[in-house]
Amino acid sequence: MIHFDNSYARMPQGFFARVDPTPVTKPRLLALNAPLAERLGLDADMLRTPEGVAMLAGNAVPEGAEPIAQAYAGHQFGGFVPQLGDGRAVLLGEVVAPDGARFDMQLKGSGPTPFSRRGDGRAWMGPVLREYVVSEFMAAMDVPTTRALAAVATGEEVWREQGGLPGAVLTRVAASHIRVGTFQYFAVRDRKDALQALTDHVIARHYPDATGPLDLLDRVVERQAQTIAQWMSLGFIHGVMNTDNMAISGETIDYGPCAFMDIYHPDTVFSSIDRTGRYAWANQPQIAVWNLAQFATCLIPLMGDEAEAVEAATQSVHRFAPLYQAAWQRRFGAKLGIDGAPNQALIERLLGLMAQQRADFTRVFVGLSDGSARDEFTDRSAFDAWARDWQALSSDQDAMARANPRRIPRNHQVEAAIASAVAGDMTRFDRLFDAVTHPREARDEWADLATPPLPDQVVHQTFCGT
Repeated sequence: MIHFDNSYARMPQGFFARVDPTPVTKPRLLALNAPLAERLGLDADMLRTPEGVAMLAGNAVPEGAEPIAQAYAGHQFGGFVPQLGDGRAVLLGEVVAPDGARFDMQLKGSGPTPFSRRGDGRAWMGPVLREYVVSEFMAAMDVPTTRALAAVATGEEVWREQGGLPGAVLTRVAASHIRVGTFQYFAVRDRKDALQALTDHVIARHYPDATGPLDLLDRVVERQAQTIAQWMSLGFIHGVMNTDNMAISGETIDYGPCAFMDIYHPDTVFSSIDRTGRYAWANQPQIAVWNLAQFATCLIPLMGDEAEAVEAATQSVHRFAPLYQAAWQRRFGAKLGIDGAPNQALIERLLGLMAQQRADFTRVFVGLSDGSARDEFTDRSAFDAWARDWQALSSDQDAMARANPRRIPRNHQVEAAIASAVAGDMTRFDRLFDAVTHPREARDEWADLATPPLPDQVVHQTFCGT
């Protein structure tokens, strides 16, 4: 029995389309996140049964669910698309956990919806498993994120540029799936009534202390500043920071062509569709500001006098830069174990050396704790000069241990795990998942998962999977 209470399905007309997931031929459980099931008040053993797998595949709609596909618009690589929406996902409903917390339960890859725009509404196994492992690593590192409850193989092929590929469905859990693009959908249609209803809903659900649209904007700016700083501190590149992929809750959402850097360089890009580097690692804070400006524009009609509203909204968005910079300093200060106010120049010197000498992002910071960081540099005298200044300030080893994962979901390891899963063997995926969801633990049996790729293992591009 799942305790559903579907507040979004009670929103006015135009917010969504009612649609059931499309059944699949031969559902088979690939992975189940038992601790997350327990958090939601669900019976993991039941979810493993044929009846549970049928629900996770979209073959059976659980009692109390009200399946919908949400409407939203979005700027995609800077170009505005007035209607996007859930083209391959169905929101089953909102689960109320035993402690009263509310979570969306969504099936991603569950078939076509009215928003599919001639797409098949399906997902293939690769992106499903990538999102499963990466989102759960992020959760393990305390980054606000959507979560992965289950991955189910469909027994059907989906067709992409690579040809026929095995299909899968991801059960995604989120504080909500409301995006900047959700607000844009109604703003472009001049639906002030819908904007007000959406604003009231978001405040009640995510920011109950907010006093109105301007205060809501302030809160979202604050949360995004924290989240983006966490991305940066882990070398994470989202890859497709469109406004329809920025959650109002502050959670990381839509892990498509995402990746983590091996060799550090601020201009690193992996996404095959990011041909100009718009969403490179170093550009993510600026893109967040751009997205927040679009959100602010949507709220202005609700804020009274237009001139005053524009000025207030502009000031709110401009708060992102100092909030983000402070969060960035705290995150990187913790990575260096610097007690008290971090020295930004010292952090930037290290990053500059790492870029010049093609040092591994994750291994450098872990190596500062165990004394092996010097081995990541070719010009060790330059690192030694930096280290002397760092050692004069560094003192907090516990902070370093919390901030620096020993293992990340390295691109080549993720791709190898996916290849094995496609061949029918989940052993490699399960091992990788265990290792990266205990990222701070020093375990000899996982040592190989912390090593950078060999030259022939380097992954140069990642793909959306649509």
